[in-house]
Amino acid sequence: MSRALLIDAGNSRIKWAIVDTRNASALEMSAWIRSTSDNAEPERTESDKGRRNGPATLAAGAYEHGNEAAEHALLSAAPIPARAVISNVAGADVAARIGALVERTWPGLVCEWVRSLEQQHGVTNGYRTPSELGTDRWCGMIGAHAAYPGEHLLIATLGTATTVEALRDDGFFAGGLIAPGWTLMMESLGQRTAQLPSLDTAQATRELRAMGATEHNRDAFACDTRTSLSEGSRAAQAAFVEYAWREAQALFGGSVRCILGGGAAKAIGDALRIPFTRHDGLVLAGLALIARELDPTR
Repeated sequence: MSRALLIDAGNSRIKWAIVDTRNASALEMSAWIRSTSDNAEPERTESDKGRRNGPATLAAGAYEHGNEAAEHALLSAAPIPARAVISNVAGADVAARIGALVERTWPGLVCEWVRSLEQQHGVTNGYRTPSELGTDRWCGMIGAHAAYPGEHLLIATLGTATTVEALRDDGFFAGGLIAPGWTLMMESLGQRTAQLPSLDTAQATRELRAMGATEHNRDAFACDTRTSLSEGSRAAQAAFVEYAWREAQALFGGSVRCILGGGAAKAIGDALRIPFTRHDGLVLAGLALIARELDPTR
C-alpha cells in the first residue's frame, strides 16, 4: 500500500492530506504539485493553468491548533495510510499532540518526522548548519523546485512569520529572510503603544474588504487609526517581498518567479506591484515527494 498521510504543522494551523505516490513519475508529481494550490483567485501568470494531472489527493483537511478531536473524526473516515510523513515547526507539545492523534486514529502507524538535510530531491541546503532550517521551508523548496524546474525562485510564505527563500534554478538554496507576519506586526503595535488598537489579519481583511480597498484603486494613505495601522503593516509586508525579489534577481542575474503562499497571501498579494504565482500547497507537495522516496513498494 502506497498511501501516505502528509502533515504540515505550522505555528497557527495544521494541514494534512492523504495521497497515493507509488505510481507517480517525476513529471506527474510536478504536475500534481502545480495543481495543489487552494487559491481561488486567478493567478498573475498564465503559464501554469490547465495542469491538473498526476497522483490523486485521496483526502485532505486543515485545522487550528486545539481542534484535534474534530479532526480525528475526519481522519477516521479517510483511507488508511501506510505511513505518516510530518513537518512540524510548532514545537514539542504540538508534536506530541500530532503523535497522539495519529496513534488514536491508526494505532501503530509509522511516523516519519522530516529533518532539513544538506541535499534532497534536487535541492541543496545553503544554511551553514542545514538542520537549523525550518522543515516547512525545506519541504516548500523541494515542492517548488519540482513544480518549477529550471527557474530561479523566490518563495514567500505569509503566515505567523513572513519568510522568503531564494532558490537558484539548479536547486541551490542561496539563503532567506524572516520577518514578523502581518498579524504579528499589528498585534505588537497594539500591545506596545498606548493609543493604537491590536488587530489581526481577519479583522484587517474584513475592514479592507468593506472599504473596497483590497486592490490599488484607493489612496495610499488612510484617514483613520485602524486602517492606518493595518495598511502600514500590509505595505511593510509587500515592500519586504518586493525587496527580496529584486535582490534575488540581482543575485541570480536573471528573471525570478515569485511564489506567494500562507494565510495572508491574498491580502498582501493585492498590495504587490510585482508579478507572482499563488501556491498554498508547497509544503505538502514537498512532503509527498519525500513520502514517495520512503515508499518501499514503488
